[in-house]
Order: sequence, then C-alpha cells, then structure tokens
Amino acid sequence: MSSWVDIAALEDVPQRGARVVKTAQGCVAVFRTAGDEVYALNNSCPHKGGPLAEGIVHGTSVTCPLHNWVFSLETGQAQGADEGQVATYPARVVAGRIELDADFLAARTAA
Repeated sequence: MSSWVDIAALEDVPQRGARVVKTAQGCVAVFRTAGDEVYALNNSCPHKGGPLAEGIVHGTSVTCPLHNWVFSLETGQAQGADEGQVATYPARVVAGRIELDADFLAARTAA
C-alpha cells in the first residue's frame, strides 16, 4: 500500500505552471496543466540539467528552458528528435490537495 504525502494545495501551482518540491530524494517538479491535471517529474533535464519547473507547459508536455527539449508529462519521454527520459513520480489530487507517493520516491532513489 502506498504512503501519500501532502505537498501543496492545487491552487498553489498555477495552471500551465510548476513548482519545485524539495524531498530527501532530490528535487521534484510538480506540474499543473490547463485542465488541472497534475504530474511530477525529476526537475533536471537529462540533456544539460535544465530546470524543467522553469519550462513552458503546453498540453501534457513541458519544454526545457535551456535548449527547448520537449518531454511528456505523462511518461517523461523526450519527444520529437530528442532522445532521453526524465523520471516520473505518481501524483494525485485529493480534496484540492496535491499528493506524491512517498514510498515510490524512496524506492526510486534506492534503485
């Protein structure tokens, strides 16, 4: 059974924006789409380490602010001609609050 940790109110993350959550396992970028879907990815682009939370959210993708690589918020996979992947983390919204799966975060670090 998963252990979910409350990190913020949905309204704390702007639509088509992101916030960085600092965890013991590293920084996680939490994204909110225009349709209020929430996704969590590693904040560092695999290309040059760009801060994805500072990128542009469009649909269910984010564009890295450094070199315009585009990543799926759903899978973490680079899109188009770019190759690479960003770690994704289970995220959900419960009663207007964003939660991350703490067990998954810990397991991801131990692997």
